[in-house]
Amino acid sequence: MPGDEQLLITPATQGDIPVLLALIRGLAEYEKLAHIVTATEESIRKTLFGDRPFAEVLSARLAGRPVGYALFFHNYSTFLAQPGIYLEDLFVVPEHRHQGLGKALLAHVARLARDRGCGRLEWSVLDWNELAINFYRHLGATVLPDWRICRMTTDDISRLAGQS
Repeated sequence: MPGDEQLLITPATQGDIPVLLALIRGLAEYEKLAHIVTATEESIRKTLFGDRPFAEVLSARLAGRPVGYALFFHNYSTFLAQPGIYLEDLFVVPEHRHQGLGKALLAHVARLARDRGCGRLEWSVLDWNELAINFYRHLGATVLPDWRICRMTTDDISRLAGQS
């Protein structure tokens, strides 16, 4: 870590919502997807800190300043008959990259996966993001060439749900 500053990775709290939204927007800008972000502080509060949280968030702070986050949730492998963790977001602000912060966040998630008896830790990476692909490979991840992501958005879901 830079200088004598200490990295602190903790579960995010409701007090982190404004910072989390700013980091989500930062990730979307990096991925050239800012135009599709509709998240608000209220929607984050409801879906991540409400009665039924749909995901968990780790907040990374360096000398008290927010520098990144990891958002993940559990999935399940029928082939393994074990839970897994899907990492939806891993983001470090640009001025703090290449200092081991992303690795520290991912290692924290890996420890949670191990401690929770998960058989897999998985995530997606954009095919143009060679820096991230190389980073993940360096950490020991396998980038699967033969799987494709399938996605339905709200309108698609409604259309399919309405069919008999």
